[in-house]
Amino acid sequence: MSIRGAAFIAGAYEHPRRKIPDRSVAQIHAEVAVGALADAGLSLGDVDGYFTVEPHGLGAITLAEYLGLNVSYIDSTLTGGSSYLVHVGHAAAAIAAGKCNVALITLGGHARPAAHMRFPSRAAGTPHGAFEEVYGVTTVNNYALAARRHMYEFGTTSEQLAEIKVAASHHAQFNPNALLRDKVSVEEVLDSPMVADPLHRLDCCVMTDGGGALVVVSPAVAKTLDRTCVKVLGQGEAPKHTMNGRPDLTYTGAVWSGPRAFAEAGVTPADVDYASIYDSFTITVLETIEDLGFCEKGKGGDFVRDGGLISPTGRLPFNTDGGGLCNNHPVNQGGMTKVIEAVRQLRGEAAPEVQVPDCRIALAHGSGGRISSRMGSSTLILGREDA
Repeated sequence: MSIRGAAFIAGAYEHPRRKIPDRSVAQIHAEVAVGALADAGLSLGDVDGYFTVEPHGLGAITLAEYLGLNVSYIDSTLTGGSSYLVHVGHAAAAIAAGKCNVALITLGGHARPAAHMRFPSRAAGTPHGAFEEVYGVTTVNNYALAARRHMYEFGTTSEQLAEIKVAASHHAQFNPNALLRDKVSVEEVLDSPMVADPLHRLDCCVMTDGGGALVVVSPAVAKTLDRTCVKVLGQGEAPKHTMNGRPDLTYTGAVWSGPRAFAEAGVTPADVDYASIYDSFTITVLETIEDLGFCEKGKGGDFVRDGGLISPTGRLPFNTDGGGLCNNHPVNQGGMTKVIEAVRQLRGEAAPEVQVPDCRIALAHGSGGRISSRMGSSTLILGREDA
């Protein structure tokens, strides 16, 4: 069963704050839920499907109770940073199957500074924990391994990776809520402290409080709303494993999730006007662009050079809110905000300075886990109502 045209995103809301010490996690979920539903012209009483990965208590069940939701469908799939793109696809499938008509998807929480450090408590009891975590693996050095290997295989340079941060900073200056709004140059990225060779501090994403929410509805509900809705055209998801200790560090799970999403949507990379790409690190973006077919494998460095990612004139306008590199990365799961900015672009509601003219097809992509070991990818293709 295809989900093409089976559901629409009617509401999208991003929490405006990046530091929220005066709110509990549940309160953040509630604020973004109400915001997205208001954006759609709906209320909590209209929701009959709920999606979240909040880990506290009984997760989605606990939050559904907190929000006062009376739902017939619930999903708490966790695939790291790609979770919320997976949720959009699952919500569309549930709607197509008649399981629900108004699906609410929420993300909320506080920053987790330990994400770039070791987290043995999270790995305890896992099949890989005793073989990897005890040797000091961290998130940033895991991604640094991928960057170094890509450089070795294809001649990619630190200057090319820095171009990705430069593009993100160019866009962030027009976002009043972005954590980092100052434009930076390639030289400034290279002059920032080395965190894990070859990744500098400015190659790494920010860590923030925050959250966001989406409302996915059936075509019948969409017709009743006084709101521009965005059509779900296709979605793909895929894990990438360690291949029994012989992982290829030069690609991500996007090599599988991307083609599945494009095939379902009936479009190609050449049809994409705007892309929201998960940017935990600059190398994440570079490899994902290649894996999604926007350029040949190994040619990502050339693709991003000379403003290739800057909106509206670049080859592939990306992350026009500043992305995880400059805007926000709530709970270290930035997939939600990738979908939200794609919705803004298709509605013509992005900042005027970075709005893609006549944006008709947008891609959002999320990455979860660690790029040099096990990870999960999800690709989402969205279009305007008439797509």
